[in-house]
Amino acid sequence: MRVAIIGAGLGGIAAAVKLRKRTSATFTIFEQSPGIGGTWFDNRYPGCEVDVHSHAYSFSFLRYDWPRTHATQPELLAYAEHVVERFGLRPHLRLNTRVTDLVWEESTSTYVLSTEHGDTEEFDVVVSALGLLSVPRYPDWPGLDTFAGPCFHTSRWEEHDLTGKSVAVVGTGSTAVQIVPSIAPAAGRVHVFQREPGWIEPKNEREFSPRERWVYRHVPLAQKLHRAWIFHKGNRRFKGYDTGSRRQRTMRDVCRRFITTSIEAVPTREAVTPDYPWGCKRPVLSSTFYPSLNRDNVELVPHAVSRVTPTGVVDATGVERDVDVLVLSTGFQPTKFLASLDVKGRDGRSVHDVWRERAAAFLGITVPGFPNFFILYGPNTNGGVSVIAQLERQAEVVVRAVRRLERGRARTVDTSPAAARRFTAWIDKRMASTASAMDSGCHNYYHDPAGHNVTQWPGGHLAYALTTRLLDRWGLR
Repeated sequence: MRVAIIGAGLGGIAAAVKLRKRTSATFTIFEQSPGIGGTWFDNRYPGCEVDVHSHAYSFSFLRYDWPRTHATQPELLAYAEHVVERFGLRPHLRLNTRVTDLVWEESTSTYVLSTEHGDTEEFDVVVSALGLLSVPRYPDWPGLDTFAGPCFHTSRWEEHDLTGKSVAVVGTGSTAVQIVPSIAPAAGRVHVFQREPGWIEPKNEREFSPRERWVYRHVPLAQKLHRAWIFHKGNRRFKGYDTGSRRQRTMRDVCRRFITTSIEAVPTREAVTPDYPWGCKRPVLSSTFYPSLNRDNVELVPHAVSRVTPTGVVDATGVERDVDVLVLSTGFQPTKFLASLDVKGRDGRSVHDVWRERAAAFLGITVPGFPNFFILYGPNTNGGVSVIAQLERQAEVVVRAVRRLERGRARTVDTSPAAARRFTAWIDKRMASTASAMDSGCHNYYHDPAGHNVTQWPGGHLAYALTTRLLDRWGLR
């Protein structure tokens, strides 16, 4: 079997490792960037690190000597390189090569894959590992294109000397809360524009002690047991998404105490306190953002941006602040799945036409009418404690399908339309009762323009692991 993997982030790496270990398939990993790592290659802003504990944000099949509880971007990039070297994936990589099109050929049961360089190749199976947070969202503020100073999105970070400069950081999500504490000591002034506050929890990140690292290196089960404990706590934490639960109240209390103990000014405390349930938006973890708001050179602007001038930023109240550098921490477009890839399946139908009303996939992995095509980090698979664990379970579905094809019992693996409809209906029913439901007045990146939650998995990782293990043979034929 010839397998194409599109993307050399952690999802693509997981698929490649599992294919190598459990099948005889040949595979090629296409990556548009000059290096591996996916989001951890693209995002290089100051303070960039993961929110999930290192022992959970790593593959289950490889013990690793993590130096910190929460890995930084350079450490995650080094980890990706280590896995690639450990499993001999380097010869399979094709960097600086963006895949643009896939066309299913019924007569040969293959996909014709086209790249930006005009090359074409045939593959029996294609795995998309393009990721969820890969397409930046740029705002449409009037005057943005007239700004005279450096202006860039956080995922396209530009190196500028910020010493003594007036910097505007627009946004207070997971990225902004890492950037602000990192640049505040050098910048002359930092204006943090907050359109809407979010619940922020203390992250409690730290370096592992030498003793801890020795134990995790030399006691075979130590890291696995710690990983299991992290997942257990994560599954308990998930109960907080039920707005009427005791865990919901506990999470709000934790966040409120953090505000009270970290921020000195009462008006700032009030400005950062949300009026919606915990879990409505993606919860943010940061131990350093709130304390940074106490600095004399950091100003929280609790208003959205209305427009930009050549020399400043104007908030919704009409106040303009002079700015030298404008940093856009305005998020991504996670509901636009496969945005950079055109996939045509049976009868020449494009996946984007099939998804015109909403993006949906069985188990978040397969779409009816697109045989032998699999999506990692697809619709409704975000969450579950650690996305790395989710990606492993998805890669295992791919492996089981490839093994079926290798045994020669069928030339294709497609998805039952009825199974896909039932799965999507079940997702919608579960999502309707969570804190992130739109009818609760919640605004987040989870929903498409029609109001469907197309990004989140409505449970913990164990539920997803069981679902992918038990239902793939029922829905895939």
